[in-house]
Amino acid sequence: MGMFEQIYQSLYDQIRNTDLHPWIEEIAQGIRANLCYSSNGHLPGWIQSLEALPQVTPSCLRLDQDAVTIGSPGDLQGDQPQALANALMSLHPWRKGPWNFFGLELDAEWRSNLKWDRLKQATSPLRDRLVLDIGSGNGYYSYRMAGEQAQLTLGIDPYLLYVVQSLVARRYLPDTLPAWVVPFSIEQLPSAIPVFNTVFSMGVLYHRRSPLDHLLEIQSLLAPEGELVLETLVVDGPEGYTLLPKGRYAKMRNTWFIPSCLTLERWLEHCGYRGINLVDVSLTMSDEQRSTDWMCFDSLKTFLDPQDPTKTIEGYPGPKRAIFVASR
Repeated sequence: MGMFEQIYQSLYDQIRNTDLHPWIEEIAQGIRANLCYSSNGHLPGWIQSLEALPQVTPSCLRLDQDAVTIGSPGDLQGDQPQALANALMSLHPWRKGPWNFFGLELDAEWRSNLKWDRLKQATSPLRDRLVLDIGSGNGYYSYRMAGEQAQLTLGIDPYLLYVVQSLVARRYLPDTLPAWVVPFSIEQLPSAIPVFNTVFSMGVLYHRRSPLDHLLEIQSLLAPEGELVLETLVVDGPEGYTLLPKGRYAKMRNTWFIPSCLTLERWLEHCGYRGINLVDVSLTMSDEQRSTDWMCFDSLKTFLDPQDPTKTIEGYPGPKRAIFVASR
């Protein structure tokens, strides 16, 4: 726990300068509780991977290009490149990316930069905004948000491997960089904190048994005039149509409601959102989601019907994702 206390102390210092400051102790208690060894038997091994990372100061940092880039090849010496590669691979699978650590190109399952390009022009500028990234995974988007000069980006994800992956980058980033991933689900956030200027919920809504409750939870976290950026699976259909898969969808468990765009717009209206804007609808293609050396398990290719790639392996319409922007 000592290592995590030291790492996250910089987060607490940053929170003191934001509207989140009344909740510092609750956030700190949650981090301590969720990062205890008893919470996940793999955690000690993942910590060893962090400790095995080369001790080196990066010569550059780029958060404004497709790959989050930390350092250059010349920063490493001797056997440090291999030690870096071994440590990163021991944290497999890497879902979101790409990353570039000291010249090592980490090609994650998702080319998350493509989604970022689709949404960043449609959202309000993030400069000086307090941002929440729900289901942030390993922090790729959180660091891209920091590159847009957000005041503070707080990513939350309950899966500890992704939190540890985010700490790989933090190992080499300045303590003052305002982007963090903490081991929370949205339910574990302190209640009644309507302080976030922007909340991102990407790839989360279809995993919620009650999608309207999720939208209402987000609204309770938004500051007045705050903005929701919602990205989720959708299907073609009229207003009122929603797909409720029987069993899995594209081999995914816990997939509940996949609405049409018109239905999702009505959900947002019923939850009190204003200025609802559908900014993008895109089919998920194999150039965006695929197996790589850094995520060698099944991916999109095996999720689709080999005889008809417009359908999932279960026979449902293939994955299509929409991005909505709305205000509280």
